[in-house]
Amino acid sequence: MRNPRSPWPFTARTEELDLVRRNLAAGRRGVVVTGAAGSGRSRLAAEAVPEAVTEPLHARITGTPDTRDTPLAAFAPLLSRPPRLAELSASPGPAPYLTKSSPRLTGLLCPPDPVEALDGVRVLVVDDAHLLDDSSAAIVLRLALRGRTRLLVTVREGEPVPEDVSRLWEEDLLPRMALAPLTESECGELLSRAVGGYVDTLTVRRLHRASRGDLRLLRELVVAVHAGGDLSHVSGTWTWRGTPPMTARVRELVEDTIRDVGGEERRALELIASGRPLRLITSGEPPEPNASGELPELTTSGEPPKPNASGEPPEPIASGGPLDAGAEVAFAVLERLRAKGLVTVDDRLSIRLAHPLHGPVLRAAAERLRTGGPSGARRLPRASALEAECEELAAHAYAGRLSGIPRGTGERMAEEDIGWDEPAMPEFCARRARVARLRGETREAIAWSREGLRRAPHHRGCLAELAHASAYIGDLTTAWQALSRGPAPDGDIRARMWPATQDRSPAHPAHPAHPAHPAHPAHPARPLSAVAPGDTRSWALATERARTWTLAAEGNLDGALQSALRAAGDDPLEDDLFALHDVVRLGTPELVVERLGELADRAEGDLAPLLAWHARALAGRDGEALDKVARGLADLGLLLHAAETFAHAALVHDDRRASQTSRNRASTLASACQGARSSALVNLALPKLTARQRQIVSLAAAGLTNRQIAEQLTVSIRTVANHLCDAYARLGSSDRAGLGKLFTVG
Repeated sequence: MRNPRSPWPFTARTEELDLVRRNLAAGRRGVVVTGAAGSGRSRLAAEAVPEAVTEPLHARITGTPDTRDTPLAAFAPLLSRPPRLAELSASPGPAPYLTKSSPRLTGLLCPPDPVEALDGVRVLVVDDAHLLDDSSAAIVLRLALRGRTRLLVTVREGEPVPEDVSRLWEEDLLPRMALAPLTESECGELLSRAVGGYVDTLTVRRLHRASRGDLRLLRELVVAVHAGGDLSHVSGTWTWRGTPPMTARVRELVEDTIRDVGGEERRALELIASGRPLRLITSGEPPEPNASGELPELTTSGEPPKPNASGEPPEPIASGGPLDAGAEVAFAVLERLRAKGLVTVDDRLSIRLAHPLHGPVLRAAAERLRTGGPSGARRLPRASALEAECEELAAHAYAGRLSGIPRGTGERMAEEDIGWDEPAMPEFCARRARVARLRGETREAIAWSREGLRRAPHHRGCLAELAHASAYIGDLTTAWQALSRGPAPDGDIRARMWPATQDRSPAHPAHPAHPAHPAHPAHPARPLSAVAPGDTRSWALATERARTWTLAAEGNLDGALQSALRAAGDDPLEDDLFALHDVVRLGTPELVVERLGELADRAEGDLAPLLAWHARALAGRDGEALDKVARGLADLGLLLHAAETFAHAALVHDDRRASQTSRNRASTLASACQGARSSALVNLALPKLTARQRQIVSLAAAGLTNRQIAEQLTVSIRTVANHLCDAYARLGSSDRAGLGKLFTVG
């Protein structure tokens, strides 16, 4: 791992960097860059004008809080000249210093017209211009009006700015570019480059939420997590779970975000951090009573305070004095806090601190406040909330309503690493992983699966989702290990455990190419109940579907089809929409087209009719209909399924232009699926190869040797080598190392 204290690479601001450089080109006057604290303004300026420190025609000045009241303090290094001995000897009294009360020395060190003295500077970087003294700000304005010096000016948003600096963009002297906070995906890219490896999506999300776009805070959090040994590396992925570390620097940066909050507002924040119920005090028009005629009462987030030695809850102390169970807060104060973005209030009048780190900082400042939250009487029990969310996620998945799912209790508990005593939490993680996988968020599905397995190492649903998503990205080692860990009936080969170091050659009985393996093509398709008796159908089905796509990722399409048919079963009363559709995705829609049609007739929602239409259109080689199905699936949020359907359309279109259009759409959607690939996308990505060559190339890209491929496909090693050589020539690749890149649709 790279040392997180070393300089981080410049990432995710390439468009902004290009824009700044264009505005600093000859014939331009420059640009003003604004952004919140920690948005990366200074780093952007340093990347745009790296020669500002060494190039004679480029210069850099910086505003500081200490010199804000000192005239020309920012420009002193550029304007000063060593005073002659005669001038110093003529100065009466002790040696003067450059302060607000030393105008004589300022006159000695600075020429009569500072702008004339800067005539030779072609590019001037003015960093933190909101901290400039008025005299320095006036010089910056004059330089902009004169137009001979190109200016790069950075200003922090939300801070008072000298009038002459604000005139730069208010009078259109310089264009203004506002730096938006990094998105979650941009934050993930930055973190991966900073630590030198892939960072799982839940870790990225936690760090992104905790830092709130402040790159300084993000860096300090990573440094603190790494120093505390909480950043773990598992299967090539960096993961962090646990409580955010509150180092002195982290506290300082977080406290800076509320440094201007005082009085009643500060006390209200401390009350919220304590987790005690709050009673609204209003002036003027009172709030409407609830159904029972009582006035509304706010609840706060977190866990109840821990009892003391006598079993009584401790009495928290805030800056405003002791707090009782019904502490009062003025409605106007709450509204001001909400307007400033410091708190949020949901429809149930549950109030939360908007910044996830404000709670620890405020509790630390109040010294005796413990980790707070609403009492069980003030909210739905966590277990009930989790169970409700599990049912809701399942309903969203099978109805195809995958957009607009709100962030609820389960997600907050996972991000805050709490709820270890909640038995429903692993189930929530598994169902959240399934929704992510269906959306095409493959990496996020893996992260949710691993989160559930942290809490229940043998949870069947989490293992199935981990295997399924890992197969999509070609991580077959993880996929097979996950499939081997779940409970299995006696006599089933899946009951065997496969350590990471175990032999995975086709000669091993645990390999699907071995005749003893239940997924081997020699075995007839069996109903799912015969594969996993005693297991719940939902996750047993998910396990078999994960096996289907693991076999497909290995290039064993015959075995994948047998597994898909086994998952589909032969009982119409137990038909599963996605299990039947897997058979379609593998290119054999005629086997299930009637059953999907019957299921669509009795199912609710838009998803079942779309999947049935997909089967009919593919069986009839109707490219136009496939395009319509793909657009419908994309509208529902099933991006990977939509990409595959566009890929099917591209292969069956007779018109070359229509085929290319479908191909481009498949490529666009596939690129949003976090590295996922499937047999349909492979067929589209490798159109120059025969079916046998695609199978061999897929196995080679998955890491199998020529001998292992030969044993799995029951052909000679020479045949495998000949097919690979022919494939290399057709694809323009020279060896196995470059095969993985060829699976991208483009």
